[in-house]
Amino acid sequence: QVQLVESGGGWVQAGGSLRLSCALSGSTFSLYAMGWLRQAPGKERELVAAINRIGGRTYYEESAKGRFTISRDNAKNTVYLQMERLKSEDTAVYHCAADRSSSVLQLTTTLNDYDYWGQGTQVTVSS
Repeated sequence: QVQLVESGGGWVQAGGSLRLSCALSGSTFSLYAMGWLRQAPGKERELVAAINRIGGRTYYEESAKGRFTISRDNAKNTVYLQMERLKSEDTAVYHCAADRSSSVLQLTTTLNDYDYWGQGTQVTVSS
């Protein structure tokens, strides 16, 4: 059974940085395209960033471009989201998600295409 466990969330002042991590267990990590999604109170869940199975291809939601970096370490079964210059509007619960993908090049940018989700980690940015 695939499990995703996020860590690294917390409270930070606007302009600060956080690094989120997500570890996958129960399957072979390199078979999954990965993504980070977030859901703020009263808002729909949105995709923040995505990365293909072997890295090298990434996707960012417009507000994340230039501030967030998604990466993965297949040897450690972990995907990361480095967040810089955080803003109050980045406050949300951040979830990682995994899509069992047959293509090493595929980026999964549709929420419903993800097969597994983590419980999430809270990020609070204070202005």
